[in-house]
Amino acid sequence: MKLISIASGKGGVGKTTLTCNLAVAMAEQNKKVLIVDGDLGMANVDIFFGVRPKHTIEDLLNGVSIDQCVTPALKNVDILAGGSGLYNLTQMNAFQRREMMNQVSELKFKYDYALVDTAPGLHDYVLHLNSVADQCLIVITQDPSSFADAYALIKVMHQKYKTQNFKVVCNLIEEANGDSLFVRFSEVVEKFLPVRLSYLGSLPQDPQLKKMQQMQRLVLRQDSVVPSAKVFRQFAFDLLSEANPINFKDVLSKGLEGIFSPVAGHA
Repeated sequence: MKLISIASGKGGVGKTTLTCNLAVAMAEQNKKVLIVDGDLGMANVDIFFGVRPKHTIEDLLNGVSIDQCVTPALKNVDILAGGSGLYNLTQMNAFQRREMMNQVSELKFKYDYALVDTAPGLHDYVLHLNSVADQCLIVITQDPSSFADAYALIKVMHQKYKTQNFKVVCNLIEEANGDSLFVRFSEVVEKFLPVRLSYLGSLPQDPQLKKMQQMQRLVLRQDSVVPSAKVFRQFAFDLLSEANPINFKDVLSKGLEGIFSPVAGHA
């Protein structure tokens, strides 16, 4: 199981939307995905999937088994809910943080990927979740505060955990601006920090996606042909290709539509 964290310096940049739709896109590729709702105390991943978890991470820390705390969301996607309005979850000590991730690691043979939707900011539990991930995705927007806070997050991650590699997703981007935003961000980060950034891609301004966000629904389950849906599938394609090199003969013979066949019953 490969662990991928989705992080940002500030809230409201689209981490949860990215996490959930990326999970669906991976599930379309017959990958088993566990979403860990790491925005502890302000969790809402379950709402996007329309499910009501019987147990949360709080129950996990109180002795409930990890299997009982996992909630099926749709075919190939399960959720470990973080709980909403639970202040004590944001105050987890180092032992509790390690115990939570040890429990998640017990599922390593059940899932191909675990996506961790982390809270914004520099709290210890947020930094820990990002530090244990195999891959950390940083989400930024054109908002200057998003730019600055993402830089601060990367700086602290490197200083405290020696994390050196990050992937960047640019969100809420006007047409053709995603590449230039990443270049500006990477130039600043790599000038002052000994880290390496790679560009996963950018999500455009998409009225349909915004509407789905306001309704707390997933665009890949509602309208799979809008521009943002294509981008989510491309993100999944690129991330999966890193772990499993693509047979380009299959791509040429089937085309991308053949590679990205929808999950049965959830197209």
